[in-house]
Amino acid sequence: MGRADRILVVDDQPNIVDMLTTVLEFHGFLVSTAATAAQARALVEAERPDLVVLDVLLPDGDGFELCRQLRADGHRFGIVFLTARDARRDMVSGLTFGGDDYVTKPFAMDELLARIRAVLRRVGAAEPGSASPVLRHADLELDEDTLMVHRAGRPVPLSPTEFKLLRYLMSNAGRVLSRTQILEAVWSYDFRGESNVVDTYIGYLRRKLDPLGEPLIVTHRGFGYALRAPGR
Repeated sequence: MGRADRILVVDDQPNIVDMLTTVLEFHGFLVSTAATAAQARALVEAERPDLVVLDVLLPDGDGFELCRQLRADGHRFGIVFLTARDARRDMVSGLTFGGDDYVTKPFAMDELLARIRAVLRRVGAAEPGSASPVLRHADLELDEDTLMVHRAGRPVPLSPTEFKLLRYLMSNAGRVLSRTQILEAVWSYDFRGESNVVDTYIGYLRRKLDPLGEPLIVTHRGFGYALRAPGR
């Protein structure tokens, strides 16, 4: 058997922390908890979790900013926001700062478990061991052994979800992929029909890739997206 996935729960509400710890441990996860951003950063460095369940409103800071800092430090584990802030702009902010999913309170525990497992699958799919460790397209290179992406020889830092999305596009270069196809391949479950999450993440990739060369991701309106070589 493989090792159990380690989850860090960051929330200052004891009742939620206790419930999450009990349920997650029952389902076989190893759980650590933190009530502040400072405690979370210390536990991240000490324990290297596979996924962080992160509240936005913390006593000593903002969960969005903590997420941004963790991504800037090179941490690629999954991050699932769990928060009472349910405005769409907050969800977009969470994804923009590097979160992989966004769940609002109150929440159903079975839904949260499904989302945690889906994010863990996405993160795991970007780990070493793939049969084709290096994918190349034009001046773009993705290495699944080192989890590195380069464009024109320059490194491109990506979140786990961005990495898997780019891998899927590169594995199907030249094909027009529908939003539904991308959702099923990258998110591994029904994202409540909100296919605009695909558009959002395509936008993230374009902002990171396009400044380094000619645009590679082409929009086929009414159909989906495709990866093309420059000049075509």
